[in-house]
Amino acid sequence: MATTAASSLQLATARPCISTSHRVFGSAVGMFHGNVKVVLSSKLSSATQILSVRSFKRSFTSSSLKMDKFVTKAMAGSSENKAPGLPIDLKGKRAFIAGVADDNGYGWAIAKSLAAAGAEILVGTWVPALNIFESSLRRGKFDESRVLPDGSLMEITKVYPLDAVFDNPDDVPEEVKANKRYAGSSNWTVQEAAEAVKSDFGSIDILVHSLANGPEVTKPLLETSRKGYLAAISASSYSYVSLLKHFLPIINPGGSSLSLTYIASERIIPGYGGGMSSAKAALESDTRVLAFEAGRKKKIRVNTISAGPLRSRAAKAIGFIDMMIDYSIVNAPLQKELSAEEVGNTAAFLASPLASAITGSVIYVDNGLNTMGVGVDSPIFEKLDIPKDQH
Repeated sequence: MATTAASSLQLATARPCISTSHRVFGSAVGMFHGNVKVVLSSKLSSATQILSVRSFKRSFTSSSLKMDKFVTKAMAGSSENKAPGLPIDLKGKRAFIAGVADDNGYGWAIAKSLAAAGAEILVGTWVPALNIFESSLRRGKFDESRVLPDGSLMEITKVYPLDAVFDNPDDVPEEVKANKRYAGSSNWTVQEAAEAVKSDFGSIDILVHSLANGPEVTKPLLETSRKGYLAAISASSYSYVSLLKHFLPIINPGGSSLSLTYIASERIIPGYGGGMSSAKAALESDTRVLAFEAGRKKKIRVNTISAGPLRSRAAKAIGFIDMMIDYSIVNAPLQKELSAEEVGNTAAFLASPLASAITGSVIYVDNGLNTMGVGVDSPIFEKLDIPKDQH
């Protein structure tokens, strides 16, 4: 335009994780969490003697372990119930997510995952959508969507009005100021939003850009006007440059910034027009440059997530989102519909210390569709024995 506990040692066997990031290790790896003692005899008969796998297994008979493959789960919880292995812990961190206007886009999913990991959530909402969004929150319309993995509800500490097309009040034309959809709202340019967050909270740790707009998105590029093209670039890519520029002074050193992109930046997606493919290409290029500049200035990491198609309200404006989802399910290596939660969990990982050396990167979360060179559903491949998902 978004367990089995074994005292203080806790390991999860390789099985699907619900709503949490995970990594599979192909060899036996133990994660020691808490006060675990392994006592070895001081009298070793050989300098090469090691603790055998068998004795290791005997030491933890209360665990259900498979020694050939472990999964470490990234989960959020209270300090009394710490997650096993390698938790994503964002407690004490504050996130500002720009572009949350409903409860079914990637911005909302990212907010939920960050909240599940313990982060405090602030959001910036497009001014014309602000009243409806805040009213829906107050009336409990989003309560079902706010449920976190531990059963609690995601709390949004504050909602800020934001129109990221305008950097400061001097940029706002008179017709916008007079527009009734902006009546009653103030301090909604990027500069003013950053100043308001600074005044209210002092600093943030995580900045998320989850907004885009292309007024001529349904037009082929050859039919796109200069005005429409530049509007797409302004709202979808330069808005991120402006957002990071104005928020950088209040992002704590070592923080993280994220945006959302799409495979149209590097592949031809007919129907995704109006300059939006160009805007996403610019966003990815800017991600690399911003990673260098923000990294050198304040050790801020800057990444973008290339997300697959999602049945969000914003995506439906393009007009062919259902077709793209069907195409992905048939042609991607993983034949399933992408969930917003999977993108949210990736964002939580990238915002966490677990991704401390990842910056300037495009991270694909699209069931692997970006790796395909052809659409295997084409009749030309019908005689090939192409494996299909049996589940």
